[in-house]
Amino acid sequence: MHRVARALPFSLRPFMLRPFTIRAKLISLVVVSVALTTGLVMVALATKTELRFITVFSIIASMLITQFVAHNLTKPLDEMRQVAAAMAHGDYTQRVGGTDRRDELGGLATTLNRMAEDLQAVDENRKELVANVSHELRTPIAALRAVLENVVDGVVAADPETMRTALKQTERLGGLVETLLDLARLDNGVVPLKAHRFEVWPYLSGVLKEANLAAAQRGLVSGSGHHTRKDVHLHLDVSPPELTAHADQERLHQVVANLIDNAVKHSPPHGRVTVRARAGESPGGLELEVLDEGPGIPKSEWHRVFERFNQGKAPAQHTSGGDGGTGLGLAIARWAVDLHGGRIGVAESERGCRIQVTLPGTARPTA
Repeated sequence: MHRVARALPFSLRPFMLRPFTIRAKLISLVVVSVALTTGLVMVALATKTELRFITVFSIIASMLITQFVAHNLTKPLDEMRQVAAAMAHGDYTQRVGGTDRRDELGGLATTLNRMAEDLQAVDENRKELVANVSHELRTPIAALRAVLENVVDGVVAADPETMRTALKQTERLGGLVETLLDLARLDNGVVPLKAHRFEVWPYLSGVLKEANLAAAQRGLVSGSGHHTRKDVHLHLDVSPPELTAHADQERLHQVVANLIDNAVKHSPPHGRVTVRARAGESPGGLELEVLDEGPGIPKSEWHRVFERFNQGKAPAQHTSGGDGGTGLGLAIARWAVDLHGGRIGVAESERGCRIQVTLPGTARPTA
């Protein structure tokens, strides 16, 4: 087709159209109508038939052909109008047919259906956000209120232990608010990276020590990035020990802390979580893995792991026994990795879950 078009004179190339396009159909309609009329006129001249009969017959035939083509073009447009009107009123469940068409209307129908699916997903996420936030905020607020009411009514004294209980709930509320702020940053999309080269071993060692210290001191912590289990052992494996990387340490902290948090929550009693770091393919690149000994993630769920509000389906006996969180930890980790232009995903593992992170070594420019 392209060779034929190049062989034609330049003035004839505009008439070489892709088949099944609307423009091609309209041109075909004109060509067929003119050819039909010309043929009938020639038949009339050859048979000495009166031209008025031929003229009337030609008009009727052209109208029928035009009606057929017009119906073929306007019917899907009318259906699209109805679906668009439904979406304007908040109904994102309707879909447009005709996605198997090979013309522009088929592409438009596919795009409209994809837009409806995206809007439906956004609407469901909005409802899930309201439900999750309401549930997450209600528990610490109720606990804090109960403690303060007992102190005010004189049921319990305002001793250090009571105040520590109130402090735990206040910290949990603060963590939930910080999680919502992370969600807002995620929605805004663009966050400047402050990437530079650093030594991987002392950095990751500090992240693990922070997680262990938080669990040992408070037992319960709030906010993403701090696990609530004291019976899970954290192990760091960096090779070579002098490994360096080029990344934003604050954003990388979000990645590692959230992955540790998720791994610990789904670990069995006295389980082991390993954070493994290796050099990436490019200078300053980093390959990270976080492995746990929990029940793992079914392969059919791998594509949903990093979706917002996806709280997983780990067996209850393998979890910490607390709430499942907001389901934003892994979504925030993916966001931070995407900012670096890296990749994150679930990998095959003989036992438990293994999540791999690849950072390219150079900060992705931001607008």
